[in-house]
Amino acid sequence: MANPATFDLVGIGNAIVDVLSYADDAFLAKNEMVKGSMRLIDAATADALYRAAGPAVEASGGSAANTVTGLAALGGRAGFIGKVSNDQFGGIFRHDIRAARVRFDTPAALSGAPTARCLVFVTPDAQRTMMTYLGACLELGEADIDEPLVAAAKVTYLEGYLWDPPQAKLAFLKAAETAHRAGREVALSLSDPFCVERHREELVQLVENHVDILFANEAEICALWQVGDFDSALAATRGKCRIAALTRSEKGSVVLADRHAHVIEAAPVERVVDTTGAGDQYAAGFLYGYVTGRSPQSCGRIGSHAAAEVIGHIGARPQVPLAERVLAQFA
Repeated sequence: MANPATFDLVGIGNAIVDVLSYADDAFLAKNEMVKGSMRLIDAATADALYRAAGPAVEASGGSAANTVTGLAALGGRAGFIGKVSNDQFGGIFRHDIRAARVRFDTPAALSGAPTARCLVFVTPDAQRTMMTYLGACLELGEADIDEPLVAAAKVTYLEGYLWDPPQAKLAFLKAAETAHRAGREVALSLSDPFCVERHREELVQLVENHVDILFANEAEICALWQVGDFDSALAATRGKCRIAALTRSEKGSVVLADRHAHVIEAAPVERVVDTTGAGDQYAAGFLYGYVTGRSPQSCGRIGSHAAAEVIGHIGARPQVPLAERVLAQFA
């Protein structure tokens, strides 16, 4: 038997500082951005856009980091592994994630690329357009995997965005093997359909051989199995891993578990302000339910309510006591 877990969740992902600001369509057009997309940029472009942006909110971000902070806000015990540089943005990231009660001990890089940042431009229609400079994130490797931390967590959560750098792939596999050797479980978020298309065959192998819990939205799961509709993707996903939580925006989500498909309604939202982080917080809520022994339906419902909170304001992290707002409904 595995030793008792001292953490509920450890996330491994891109350590990014989010720089969030409002923009209009003219600003996007002037800077050749495609609304609703995520584009990788170099350091010079990141600096130029940072200077051109309006008033901004700067906070630690990144998909897996958002998920572990969401789980901590629900009362879970969380840790994070990700690479920052020893610079101003690295200090912002480290301070914010620790202030959210998440353990973060990955050593900062003393040389090389600066800390990653994601410039998020939110338009009046609540769409977010992301321009991402990955910087130090690309340097995460096997040596950065804290094996005792992974072995002490009920679930290790892998961020699909991090599958691009070759070193990070090896880090993921090391983390998955460490978790399973300790009797723990591994979760994966597919993160982005374009990321899936770049690495489809490798991600299929990862899902089938190393992943216990899969998170994906409709576009991502269709890209993974190369099918044109959700029902076909649902059928293709069956049996590939123990649990799959597939989100469909306003259509809610479908959780495949225990040989059943559980349909979960989307939680009501008064007004959609910014969709940034909806999938990250769904995963946070779902995994909180999972590590506390709840049913697949309850896990999905907690995930839906956590996602509903975050899309009601700008930013990818909860802005209210999430445990009080979400978990009170499931007492």
